[in-house]
Amino acid sequence: MMVTLGRQAKSAARFMRAASGIAKANALHAMADGLLAQRETLQAENTRDLEAAAQRGLEPALLERLKLSDKALDTMAIGLRQIAAMPDPIGSLSETTQRPNGMRVARMRMPLGVVGIIYESRPNVTIDAAALCLKTGNATILRGGSEAFHSNRALGAVIQSSLESAGLPAHAVQVVGTTDRSAVGEMITLTDYIDVIVPRGGKSLIARLAADAKVPLIKHLDGNCHLYVDARADLRKAHDIAINAKTYRYGICGAMETLLVHTSIAADFLPRLGRQFTEMGVELRACSRSLAWLPDAHLATDEDWATEYLAPILAVRSVDSIDEAMDHIARYSSEHTESIITEDLSAATRFQREVDSSSVYVNLPTCFADGFEYGLGAEIGISTNRLHARGPVGLEGLTIQKWVLTGDGQLRV
Repeated sequence: MMVTLGRQAKSAARFMRAASGIAKANALHAMADGLLAQRETLQAENTRDLEAAAQRGLEPALLERLKLSDKALDTMAIGLRQIAAMPDPIGSLSETTQRPNGMRVARMRMPLGVVGIIYESRPNVTIDAAALCLKTGNATILRGGSEAFHSNRALGAVIQSSLESAGLPAHAVQVVGTTDRSAVGEMITLTDYIDVIVPRGGKSLIARLAADAKVPLIKHLDGNCHLYVDARADLRKAHDIAINAKTYRYGICGAMETLLVHTSIAADFLPRLGRQFTEMGVELRACSRSLAWLPDAHLATDEDWATEYLAPILAVRSVDSIDEAMDHIARYSSEHTESIITEDLSAATRFQREVDSSSVYVNLPTCFADGFEYGLGAEIGISTNRLHARGPVGLEGLTIQKWVLTGDGQLRV
């Protein structure tokens, strides 16, 4: 089955490279219309998934993520229209330079080709991924989690109908029609048909794919994000940012997991912050020095510094310098998102230049790690790769560039 999907996607990808921006926008608007027109059908299929998931004991928070509520469908439709209105990146040219012999050299943006996306229970990813791949002229194969099987299949029918109505190949977006895990194992080895795979899910899933995949991955394993409060920080600003960085949402990959505080301001900063975290139900795990200012905290272990909690737990460490803070980040970070709170321009510049993560902030909470917040419209994932895309992957991250040269008969001599 996966080979058939791959062949169909490869054929569709060739067509999509030449698809007009108008046709792609028409397909996206048709998808938005289809979501709203097929609301009852989609929610009926979604109810089948919700009932099965509840019987299997899926946690309430995960059930909420699985639900295609009226609000969720409305939001998805709005997102589709927003992506349709964004500039089409395909075919755009970089600045053109002219060589001494008169030939002109530029780079043109083009699709990746066939993008495979493997994700877990959130059915909204089906629409987000299809929309971003469609806008960028890619064909895509979507393999969602078994919890959302019926929802994803119904969404896939809306997507394919919308593609056909816009004169585009239905096989430009295909939803894998099985919950058999062997399909994933086959999908990540289809190097003849799939150009790149984007996994979205838990650390164990992505670690497995990274170990077994032959197709290149755009991935991140975890988000062990740090916030460093510098000696010259505005402490009121730092307090609000630290609270937001941790408590905006505990389960996102951009949540702060370790707070680093310069010892010169720790006595003034940590006690009040610690009390508020405790009142909000956040468990603190602190280094031995920080315990003096955080009486409700537990002593942190080395494992705490390396852990992505995705929970109301925070590791806290006091450091003597920005260099010690950056050394800690270099040792324990997953290279996702880090932030410094400081009024010192020199410290801010050093931090952004020297910290090697996919996103590095000054005076902002780490929870801004999101494609929408970056102005990308939406994202297909966040990459900590060192090749091609890094950070939130939006439209540009789903494209590559090729060199295009134009001359008038010049010969190389």
